[in-house]
Amino acid sequence: MPSSATTLSVPDLANIQSLARDDMGAVDALIRRRLASDVVLINQVAEYIVGAGGKRLRPMLLLLAAGALGHRGPQAHQLAAVIEFIHTATLLHDDVVDESDLRRGRKTANAVWGNAASVLVGDFLYSRSFQLMVELEQLEVMKILADTTNRIAEGEVLQLLHVRNPDTDEPAYLRVIERKTAVLFAAATRLGALLAGSDAAVQQRLHDYGMALGYAFQIADDVLDYASDAQTLGKNLGDDLAEGKATLPLIHAIAHSDEAVRARLRAAVEHGDSDAMPEVLAAIHATGGLDYSRRRARDYADAAEAALDGLDDNDYVAALRGLARYAVSRDH
Repeated sequence: MPSSATTLSVPDLANIQSLARDDMGAVDALIRRRLASDVVLINQVAEYIVGAGGKRLRPMLLLLAAGALGHRGPQAHQLAAVIEFIHTATLLHDDVVDESDLRRGRKTANAVWGNAASVLVGDFLYSRSFQLMVELEQLEVMKILADTTNRIAEGEVLQLLHVRNPDTDEPAYLRVIERKTAVLFAAATRLGALLAGSDAAVQQRLHDYGMALGYAFQIADDVLDYASDAQTLGKNLGDDLAEGKATLPLIHAIAHSDEAVRARLRAAVEHGDSDAMPEVLAAIHATGGLDYSRRRARDYADAAEAALDGLDDNDYVAALRGLARYAVSRDH
């Protein structure tokens, strides 16, 4: 394992990825082996979404956390694959619930094969992930992942309750992020520490890092829905508004606009009115909603870095720090 953090340029994502490249290659090979089914449609849908690329951030987090504490090898590869299967299952289900037709710049699986196939293949990926974790025969691993998937399911329902709800405030928004996004980040980094044989205090540090990173990543993602463009973002700009989701930039604008503008913004959320996007953007800019949201994301990124204080310095720890900064500086 490299011994000097100074050799790694962060937050350059390519450099961070290169640190985990060999391990991620092993994870990708394992994913494709364990995707195999004698049901052709499962192979087609699963390969379509897994093969779509993306940053593979969650499994990479597990590998980096384990590496930061001196562990590499097949168990880490298998748990990283579990994390990716769980994440991929949630994407399939999310796109059905959200009626999305574009992800990472191409058609969603439900747009190609329909909602039923997407939901059922998502279920297959969930059950396959549990097969993989059981093979490791570690009760604590199974407990962490069982609790995590349960929290994710709660998050899906909680988000559904807030669709087209203009009364969604910042605490409610953060509760959804915790369950839908941050808990899987935290599970990945905690499991890395667990595999490394770290004590409870270090495991908690890595859990706290992953949780804070998840908040930072999702808030930054929600900013991009109002500050990027469809080609860069890889999905339709304004999808959140069209789906009736009040994310932090819009929540801030509703809270800080005058009565007339507030009424228009609330109506846009209630009706999922994407035609109101120019007015919504104007209100977000007028109230500083993007700057406020970016500050909140940076606060969480800073908290993620602080959770790593006290760990022995090495390139893997530097990479984790770099990911915290990358989360809030990316454009897609």
